[in-house]
Amino acid sequence: MRLLPRLVLCLLALPALAEEVHVGPGAGSLQAAIAGSHPGDVLLLSPGIYPGPFVIDHALALQGETGAVLDGQSEGTVVTLTGSDISLKGLEISHSGGRGDTMDSGIKTVKGVARILIEGNHLTDNFHGIDMHGCTDCIVRGNVIEGRQTARMNQRGNGVYVWKSPNLIVEHNDIRWGRDGIFSNTSSKDIFRNNLFRDLRFAVHYMYTQDSEVSGNISIGNHLGFAIMFSNDVKVVDNMSLTDRDHGLMINGSNRSDFSGNLVQGAAKCTFIYDANKNLFVGNRFEGCNIGIHFTAGSEGIAMTGNAFIGNRTQVKYVGSRKIEWSYEGRGNFWSDHAVFDLNGDGIADSPFRPNDLMDSILWSQPAAALLMGSPAVQLIHWSQSSFPAMLPGGVVDNHPLIVATAIEIPVDIAAMQALVGDRWLKDPSHDTDSDTSMSD
Repeated sequence: MRLLPRLVLCLLALPALAEEVHVGPGAGSLQAAIAGSHPGDVLLLSPGIYPGPFVIDHALALQGETGAVLDGQSEGTVVTLTGSDISLKGLEISHSGGRGDTMDSGIKTVKGVARILIEGNHLTDNFHGIDMHGCTDCIVRGNVIEGRQTARMNQRGNGVYVWKSPNLIVEHNDIRWGRDGIFSNTSSKDIFRNNLFRDLRFAVHYMYTQDSEVSGNISIGNHLGFAIMFSNDVKVVDNMSLTDRDHGLMINGSNRSDFSGNLVQGAAKCTFIYDANKNLFVGNRFEGCNIGIHFTAGSEGIAMTGNAFIGNRTQVKYVGSRKIEWSYEGRGNFWSDHAVFDLNGDGIADSPFRPNDLMDSILWSQPAAALLMGSPAVQLIHWSQSSFPAMLPGGVVDNHPLIVATAIEIPVDIAAMQALVGDRWLKDPSHDTDSDTSMSD
């Protein structure tokens, strides 16, 4: 019997049982429902317009029927989440303000919240789509985010902005227009996977984001695919960059990271590596770019194996005097312009491959020398280097080139999206010239 009073006290301490509450559209209806709800309640929103903005400060679920629209009326952020354990599903969220200093967004979390779920929403005409600002153990999944299309791309907001949000998962989202698809600034242990990015500046833009993963994403027709900058211990695997304008991959000041199974096709530079050390490149396919890899600024300790360089105008651009081996444990890379023999059938070519020669180095450091390309003197240099390998300068050499190229298939629906880009960059190479690809030269 002495247990009964304790049981009663425990029951009294429990919050009221969660319930489902139906909410109709109209001015003030949703604000009132949020204010009157209990932790754990589910608010079911009928089709119609719900004028905002809104603030949710306790555990709550908002579930929208088709046509339920949260309208920010072009002022501030549409939905601000100041409490934890909140979910937003099936909503249309539109018309945030446009101020960058206040990070106006369709949805914003504040520092210190946790376990937020944002799933299956359609966000349109917001400055930033979703601002994950200091959110721990949160998920952004299966949303369609359509940014603004104002004239200057750098003055738009991002699809998903991330700041100090550890253990964040952003997956299966379709992000289009705006500035960057995902811009992660100062975070860690995040996973960004299986997202689709189109018509943006950068698909994924990493700054100071450590120990995280970018996997299975597809970038189509953006200015740059995946920019990994000043971020260490990152896994960039199984992504596609298709007909992006400047670079497919840009690695700047990032170390101890793995780049594997990625396909880059049709960029000015498939990959640009600048001051990045101790990184692994394995099983990637770099195809149809002006330059396969541009490698510069003292990057060291890079392992290259199992990659395929297919039909790039220049397979590798490297200006330096050091000799760099691009094979690992007896296995190199496939080079489409290497005439190979494999007499013993081990899958390794019988002769090494050097993607550049002395004239390449001269032309990169002295572009005016291109006027001499057809001269007898230049032809003599080419012949001498092919006949006397000891004359070759320092640079990249693959002593174990592969016979068979790494194959990465493009799904049919993705190939159709890529085809829509067409010759966009040839027709308008200066499109959105304010885009920041400052490490491209």
